[in-house]
Amino acid sequence: MQIAFISDIHGNIHALRAAWKFIQERGVPQTFCLGDLVGYGANPSEVIDFVETHGLRCTLGSSDARVAYELNEKFEKREGLSEQTLEWTKTILTPEHKQFLRKLPTSGRLETPKGRLRYCHGSPYDPDDRLDLHGPAQELNELLASLHCEVLVCGGTHIPYIRSLMRGVVVDPGSVGLSLNGEPGADVTILTIGETEVKTELIKVPYNLEAAAADILTWKLPKLIAGVIRSGRMA
Repeated sequence: MQIAFISDIHGNIHALRAAWKFIQERGVPQTFCLGDLVGYGANPSEVIDFVETHGLRCTLGSSDARVAYELNEKFEKREGLSEQTLEWTKTILTPEHKQFLRKLPTSGRLETPKGRLRYCHGSPYDPDDRLDLHGPAQELNELLASLHCEVLVCGGTHIPYIRSLMRGVVVDPGSVGLSLNGEPGADVTILTIGETEVKTELIKVPYNLEAAAADILTWKLPKLIAGVIRSGRMA
């Protein structure tokens, strides 16, 4: 069984198209997106349209929630770049786009030859949470047991990561649109799951970085975002 995971598109249509093309050329039959379709990038409408047109199964990300729902105690305002771009995004998206985001589930599951797989943005319970995949192994094993799964895939950090545990495997597919592991490009993760093994490929897909950066500058979004796209790191 082979599955592709992508996450954190962040309004970067150039990266999303390149990642999707790569996945299709690899012939991977299933693709899941872990949310944060919007925020930071200059093409949130195009990204949502792409996801909807291609029937890409997707969960709700924290940036998606902040755009789609009115602010409340849970989703209070952030400071800095994130809030600047999210406020701009709200003015760009149509009511239909926001409704699409509101319909996204917070998590998903599927059965694999190895057992159950759970996927989400920040955590299975809340897209705004962050699971510490680098934390104590015992805590992560207990988390997998509580979720009744052998594979957990979650995003939000923008840095690809995999960790094997006694109970199973935890994976962060990184970010398609705003990768932060020091190497520019779109992150794609492909899982090949058998009855006894989960093989994980963490792949960096090249795309037109300058086109994505130019869109940022054209819309007069913060120049720092263009620099992050080009460098793969937060300055």
